[in-house]
Amino acid sequence: MGELHVAIILDGNRRFARRLMEKPWKGHEWGAEKVRKLLGWCRDLGVKYLTLYSLSLENINKRPKRELEYLYKIFTREFESILDPSSEVHEHEIRIKVIGRRSVLPEKLRNLIERVEKMTENYTSYYLNLAMAYGGQQEITDAAKRIAEAVKRNEIGPEDINEERFRSFLSWDVPYPDIIIRTGGEKRLSNFLLWQCAYSELFFLRKMWPEFERRDLVRILREFRKRQRRFGR
Repeated sequence: MGELHVAIILDGNRRFARRLMEKPWKGHEWGAEKVRKLLGWCRDLGVKYLTLYSLSLENINKRPKRELEYLYKIFTREFESILDPSSEVHEHEIRIKVIGRRSVLPEKLRNLIERVEKMTENYTSYYLNLAMAYGGQQEITDAAKRIAEAVKRNEIGPEDINEERFRSFLSWDVPYPDIIIRTGGEKRLSNFLLWQCAYSELFFLRKMWPEFERRDLVRILREFRKRQRRFGR
């Protein structure tokens, strides 16, 4: 279980807040608090790789400006906390990487992301990928463009392109997810890791993300161990 990779679509923050008659950004605050707890649960349960779908490109295009600004404020606060050498990220040597079109994020947040990635780039105990300004179709499209540019420069030929070569253009340097979890009751991937999820085991929970608890993760890991993975065979 030590090399396990779990990916989670963090869905339901806003609906959970509405249920409690709170503003949407209150749900995002609760969601961020739950992520901090999740990091500890994953360490305890032997999950080495964790990928979180925290902000999609569709969110950026469709969410109200005020809500987005509050989300960026939360992200900025969390990345700033990682700059503290005493934070749990450094204590437990967690490498942080952001995947997505970060160019659409605010400049201050982009700069913080770069600093955190640089600070943690040599850590190998645990890996945390944050999908921000992310879309699976867009990720594949961007990779195809980079391949076309490499072919144009005569660095590779069409005959050199296979699954492994394509993977290298995704800038994905950790194992693909073994498990994908979606909270919030919806049963779809919503443009998340479309290339990487080919053989992932899928789990859908009715609970909203702020309601997710350690026992839910334990139950999913137990169920995962019972499943027979065929990888297309």
